Amino acid sequence: MQRKKIKADDHANLMSEDQNAKGPYYGSLSQAPIEVSELSKPSQATHVTQSTANVFSDGRTRIDFVLVWEADPQEQEGQNEETTAESKVPRWRRAVDVHKTWRKKFLNKLQAAGICIEKHMVQDEKKVVHYVLLNAPWSVLCYYAEDLRLRLPLQALPNQASNWSDRVAKQLGVPSLLHEEVPNLPMDYYTCHFKVNKLAWFLGSNEQDTFFSSTQRHRILYEILATTPYGHLKQGEVGVDRLLSENVFAAAFPLHEGPFAVPADRLAPESLTERQVLFQYWARWQKWNRYQPLDHIRRYFGEKIALYFAWLGFYTGWLLPAAVVGTLVFIAGIFLMLSDIPAQEICESEDQYQMCPLCKECPQWQLSSICSMFKAGRLFDHGGTIFFSIFMSLWAVTFLEYWKRMNATLAHRWDCSDFEDIEERPRPQFTAMAPMTMENPITGAEEPYFPKRNRVKRVTAGLMVIIMMIAVVVMFLISIILYRAIVSILVSRSGNFLFVASASRIASLTGSVVNLIFILILSKIYIALAHFLTKWEMHRTQTKYEDAFTFKVFVFQFVNFYSSPIYIAFFKGRFVGYPGHYKTLLGIRNEDCGAGGCLIELAQELLVIMVGKQVINNVQEIVIPKLKGWWQKYKLRSKKRKSKEAQLGLAQQVPWESNYELLVCEGLFDEYLEMVLQFGFITIFVAACPLAPLFALLNNWVEIRLDAQKFVCEYRRPVAERAQGIGIWFYILEVITHLAVISNAFLIAFTSDFLPRLYYQYTRASDLQGYVNFTLAYAPKHFASQHNVTCRYRAYRDENGRYSLTYWNLLAIRLGFIIVFEHVVFFIARVIDLMVPDIPESLEIKVKRERYLAKQALAENQALFEREEVRATSTTMQTAPKDWELGGMHENQGPTQLQMTTSTHTVAASLEAHPQQQFEPEAESP
Repeated sequence: MQRKKIKADDHANLMSEDQNAKGPYYGSLSQAPIEVSELSKPSQATHVTQSTANVFSDGRTRIDFVLVWEADPQEQEGQNEETTAESKVPRWRRAVDVHKTWRKKFLNKLQAAGICIEKHMVQDEKKVVHYVLLNAPWSVLCYYAEDLRLRLPLQALPNQASNWSDRVAKQLGVPSLLHEEVPNLPMDYYTCHFKVNKLAWFLGSNEQDTFFSSTQRHRILYEILATTPYGHLKQGEVGVDRLLSENVFAAAFPLHEGPFAVPADRLAPESLTERQVLFQYWARWQKWNRYQPLDHIRRYFGEKIALYFAWLGFYTGWLLPAAVVGTLVFIAGIFLMLSDIPAQEICESEDQYQMCPLCKECPQWQLSSICSMFKAGRLFDHGGTIFFSIFMSLWAVTFLEYWKRMNATLAHRWDCSDFEDIEERPRPQFTAMAPMTMENPITGAEEPYFPKRNRVKRVTAGLMVIIMMIAVVVMFLISIILYRAIVSILVSRSGNFLFVASASRIASLTGSVVNLIFILILSKIYIALAHFLTKWEMHRTQTKYEDAFTFKVFVFQFVNFYSSPIYIAFFKGRFVGYPGHYKTLLGIRNEDCGAGGCLIELAQELLVIMVGKQVINNVQEIVIPKLKGWWQKYKLRSKKRKSKEAQLGLAQQVPWESNYELLVCEGLFDEYLEMVLQFGFITIFVAACPLAPLFALLNNWVEIRLDAQKFVCEYRRPVAERAQGIGIWFYILEVITHLAVISNAFLIAFTSDFLPRLYYQYTRASDLQGYVNFTLAYAPKHFASQHNVTCRYRAYRDENGRYSLTYWNLLAIRLGFIIVFEHVVFFIARVIDLMVPDIPESLEIKVKRERYLAKQALAENQALFEREEVRATSTTMQTAPKDWELGGMHENQGPTQLQMTTSTHTVAASLEAHPQQQFEPEAESP
């Protein structure tokens, strides 16, 4: 393997000054052009060191980021430039040359920004893989830490995080079954925004190698990579993301902290790396019944990923009571089914009820033939459904209220309560493409700006595209409806008794499968379209960009996934007509509900889509990453490498190669979407399937460990991102919760048999004797004379086909029930909202005390400064050095140093409320 390393004289000077000076050096960044020279042959000891640690060839310089690209062996960088310039080059060759030029400019810009670069190369017969290792020296880290407003620790405190079950178990004096001691628990800290001229305030400032955490170093490097231009800014030729999309680079990623597997000789938990701790105590299947180590996840992956797993675990825990109640309701349905009088009447009717044909060519059929399906419908359609619908509506409201409290607690503990308003920076793509700048009204800084009027126009155009895509979904829904009708007719004509009896059921089941296939295909197409539209709309921050993208995709996915259940629940069987006057769609008779009613069909549809989608997704999450990982490793290892390490007999793989073999982390959107769609299924249509929460709970237990394994073992390490919450997903959950109340009210009123049974019990017979005959109407006389037969059909009509008085009475009862149900549930939900504050009382007290102590510390610091200023002017002592240099403060610096030290102790020692003190040191001293 041929190795190359980027050298820079300026960096050598900086590093020597860093090592010789009493404190760290902070100065202007290097502007020297890039120079590439071939490395000398490394020794075996050196190679073993760099193979097991994320360091450069010198064994000391840390690797903060890795860039990778692949090339043909005949297309080495810098070769064939003269020949290609003289002759006519093909298009593919011009693209290769453009990519080389962009790479060279990009790497030169990185080196000019002060980044240390080392290049490695792995070659076989078919391709060459280039690895560029990046390191940010101390001066660059300090510069960008202040620019990015990173929060660094002032004082360490013990981590006091706990779960409610732990507290209850301690009060009862019993061990907690869910808690487990995880080694290397992260500390809590008092923190504030980093300032170069106040370095002495921060913990560990004398340890340059460990002062910035690995995730902070990754964020700094990614910020540099994302904002470095390589061409025309107005054409968007800026940042590594654009280079990745143009295939200029094959990958850009930070390195994992070593392998995830624990060596046999490393048995002490304290000696495990962060990645090994997460694998041993989180990602293994044996830990399914343990709390997630959220602070460890946050330290390794960042707040954004940690908040996702916090929400997923919180949601899964809340599914447990819903699953228990739903299972009890289902069991109650089994007992009610066995003693149901109408079910017994149908099963014992034999030839008593001769039903009208389901289509023109279909024969008449006996009501007794649907005995089993009618009983199955009673599993979901009984009085317990009303209770469970109310329970789930209130459960959803309470779940969201308590998640608000959990989110506020985590945001405060992880120091990101003000991230979206103050700390979040504009997106690099927005910065490059914005036509003007404007002062930020909150921070006062000059920032790129895109006019709101122009954005509104683009958003409106995007909405038109969304509406067109929704229309496409509706067209597919209509095609599914026609498919069911056609299949039902074809099966009825088959002549096979078993098929004829189950024609409607076969058509409904196959239609559900076809609908699922359409859903998955349309989802892939629309997501790509939504990405393009969201980029075009020019959103300022990454949070707003992701919220806009999420809204587009969810609206489409909502229609895509829920259109078929909504049709079955609220429209199917409503526009059928009656014998002799059946209504048609495109010449085909409108669908009627099956023998067991529409509720059993809705339950079947939910199980096919919800459970089928979950099974498919879980299989994909298990199988596809394994196949992709195997293929990636096969491509990189299939051929014999022509490398100097191979010649030396060193078989151990270096970390950047092993990390490159992992899969790309594609973000959290698909994970959130899957869970939010599941939330919709278990709330909007819960009246039709009480077992839905149980299936969701079982799926989520598997989902947590699958996602944990993907992030720890199978994905390249993502860049740690900060976040304040779960974003727009929370508001989507709130909308779904309100829709669930309305949906369940209409389901019970119009789709279920609960109200007709209740009406019959109060007006006819309390034991429901004769209820089946009550629900059946006689075919009109002209139909009976035309077909020379008398038959029955399910409707509340008279012998002329007109609606009877019973129909209008039931309609009034149904509408009244909807109004009462919605008002009662919404009223109780509002009471719950008022009773459960969004922020826990203990946290609110902490925040108020922090503000009080911050003001007190500011006043004390100002008084101290004034006293020292008077003392300095009244004495002839020589004052502190004029310039504040990073690390250049000595013991006899006089009042300025005393002021800083005293103020630090004033703040750090007096803050008793919480580690995440929202306090700005720059506001305390000039």
